[in-house]
Amino acid sequence: MKQQQLQETIDFLKSNGITNPEIGIVLGTGLGKLVDEISIEKEVAYADIPNFPVATVEFHSGKLIYGELSGKKVLVMAGRFHLYEGYNAWEVTYGIRTLHGLGIKNLLISNAAGAINLNYKKGDLMLIEDHINLQGSSPLAFKGANKFGNIFADMLEPYSKELNAKISDIANQQNILLHKGVYTSVLGPQLETRAEYRMLQIFETDAVGMSTVPEVIVAKQLNLPCAAISVLTDECDPKNLQPVDIGEIIAIAGKAEPKMITLFKEVIKEL
Repeated sequence: MKQQQLQETIDFLKSNGITNPEIGIVLGTGLGKLVDEISIEKEVAYADIPNFPVATVEFHSGKLIYGELSGKKVLVMAGRFHLYEGYNAWEVTYGIRTLHGLGIKNLLISNAAGAINLNYKKGDLMLIEDHINLQGSSPLAFKGANKFGNIFADMLEPYSKELNAKISDIANQQNILLHKGVYTSVLGPQLETRAEYRMLQIFETDAVGMSTVPEVIVAKQLNLPCAAISVLTDECDPKNLQPVDIGEIIAIAGKAEPKMITLFKEVIKEL
C-alpha cells in the first residue's frame, strides 16, 4: 500500500515535468531564501500532490520547487513536516522518499536549532557530524518497511564524510565560521526545561532541535548521501535561561541564512 502511494506521488510529479533532479534540499524553519537563488522551472504546492502531507507550521511554505542552482538540477522541499504537528514518522519522511524516487543523488538538509554547547553562539552555523534520537520513534519501524531497504540501517556514519569534508573546505575558503557537532532531536513542540538542557549537556549534545533525524535515518536506509547544517538561533544555558521569543528565532535564522546559502550553493557546484 505504502509503495503504491509513493509510486503515485512520484508518477504525478514526473508527469508535471520534474525529471532527473540531482540534488534534494530540505529547508528548515525561517530558512526559505535559498529559493530566491534558484532558476525555477516548476513549483508544486504540497496540497496538490497526491498522498503528500500538508505543512502546517506557519514558517514553512509547503511546496516542492524544481529548478537549477549552481548549474545542477535541484528539487527543494520548502517546508518540512514534524512529528509535533501530529504526523507519523512515515509522513514526516515522505518527502525524502519522494525525492529519492525522483532520482536525487545527494541530500542537503537545514534546520534551526538551539545551541547547547555554550561555546556556540546564536547566529552561528553547525555542521552535523552525528546525532542522538530522543523522539521516541523511528521512521523505519512499520510493517513492510523492509520493502524500501534494510530496516537495520547502519548508523556508523549517518552523515556523509565526503559531503561534510567538502562543506568544511568551502567554509574555510569563504571565511564562514562553521562549528561541527552532535545534534539531538526531541519531539517538541514545547521547548526544553532547564533540567532537560542539563541532561543534553551531559549527553554531549551541541545543538537541539525537532527535525532532521528521521529524514537522515530514511536517507541512510535508501543509501542516499546526506549532509545537514543547523543554524543556531538561541543559546540554551540552563544557568541563565531566558524566555524564548519565536519571532527573534526566525529573525536570527534570517540573518544567518546567507552563510548557509553560500555553503549550499558552493557544495552543489562540486557535486
